[in-house]
Amino acid sequence: MYHLKLGAAALFAAAVSALLPAAAETTVLTNVTVIDGTGAAAMPNSAIVMTGGKITFVGPVAALKAPKDAKVEDMSGKFVMPGIIDAHVHIGMMHDVTQDEKYETPENVNTDLKQYAAYGVTTVQVLGTDKDFVLDLRNQQRKTRPTMARVFSAGQGAVINGGYGGLVGVTIPISTPEEGRKLVDEQAAKGVDFIKLWVDDERKTIPVKMPPAVSAAIIDEAHKKHLRAVAHIFYLDDAKELVREGIDGFGHMVRDQAVDAELLDMMKAKGVWMVSSTLSREMAYSLAIMPWLNDPFFTRGVTPGTLEALRGPAREKAVVLGPTRFPGLPYEKKVFWDMDRTVFQALENYQAMVKAGVNTGMGTDSGPNGRFPGFNAHEELQMEVMAGRSPMDAITSATSDNARWLGDKSIGSIEAGKWADLVVLEKNPLDDIRNTETIAAVYIAGNSVPTIWQTCRDRPASACTGGSSTAPPGMPY
Repeated sequence: MYHLKLGAAALFAAAVSALLPAAAETTVLTNVTVIDGTGAAAMPNSAIVMTGGKITFVGPVAALKAPKDAKVEDMSGKFVMPGIIDAHVHIGMMHDVTQDEKYETPENVNTDLKQYAAYGVTTVQVLGTDKDFVLDLRNQQRKTRPTMARVFSAGQGAVINGGYGGLVGVTIPISTPEEGRKLVDEQAAKGVDFIKLWVDDERKTIPVKMPPAVSAAIIDEAHKKHLRAVAHIFYLDDAKELVREGIDGFGHMVRDQAVDAELLDMMKAKGVWMVSSTLSREMAYSLAIMPWLNDPFFTRGVTPGTLEALRGPAREKAVVLGPTRFPGLPYEKKVFWDMDRTVFQALENYQAMVKAGVNTGMGTDSGPNGRFPGFNAHEELQMEVMAGRSPMDAITSATSDNARWLGDKSIGSIEAGKWADLVVLEKNPLDDIRNTETIAAVYIAGNSVPTIWQTCRDRPASACTGGSSTAPPGMPY
């Protein structure tokens, strides 16, 4: 009996111990150049201390007082920037190049989030195509220290019946302002971070587009629920109408014509964000042959089936013939047709918004066909620089600016008290923004996670080549 009591006591003690917080481990990165994400000048000869997943010190190595039990990593010659935040993605919806809601499973979502992390994208905002389990995953992340990209979610977005947008089988189309308000109420009850709506007719290939009465009701109801609304748009006139209705941000750039002073002034006056200009999305649709098909930074992160399809005759046919019916879409999509003009228009409008002082974040619309989780974030940064921004400004747009849009003060910059979401680089991204590809390490909440240079998606590690120190200088245009 004594032995039984002793055994029960031991089990009880073990159970209590499991509930107690683990001792906070400390990791110190020394001899690095810190690019803190705020736009401040880079800080050479610096150290970063991470304890329990949070940054507890960042400053000169000379001022470092590391705890005795700390794990110290000498990273001489390396550069550290905050984890990248992608403010427009869709997760778990693809198998190779086929889009379908049946692929949005916890396993596939986790795989995508791990891939984002491998590319140094430590936070993503999913805009309107999430099943409810993604919100559960998000909630769990916020109670722990994640080892994959953090999630902000707009749940299921608003798509007009018969119109463009969403994910068939996940988003439920609406027809009236009343249905729009009901959708917002349902999403708010689930605890979404934002409300997403699609206002587009896919370059006039679809006869139905969300009318102002419906979009205005959605935006108004979102604000009543203390949520911000983000819209997918294409046309200048729709952008102006949505600003008048009170939209908080746009998930894409105006692409039908040049933005004018009226729109820019309206956006600035009302604090409307260009949340994600998705320049890399437009570039992907303008390229007959993707020039990165042999780039290890790209090939490591896509499935063999994806590579085969991108190199195959079906894509060549789409380039030549234009309108194509993609699996999972109930309408034909104009891919490549006149898209070179569209990407130029997007670049010019992005330049105009930056020059005018409109709030601009960074987002890619990666996840659907032709846009690749994590990889596109680096291409997006390069295109921002192509559009005239400095590398420092591009980094800031993808870190502290995006954190400001998300309303999260715990991420987005390398400062004491914030989560230790970090990307360690072999080369200086301020010298060349393409150096964000030279990823040596990634940390999320202080947890070291595999980088893309340690990843080979859906095949043995030996099937992939290339490394961070030998990374090519960006997209081989």
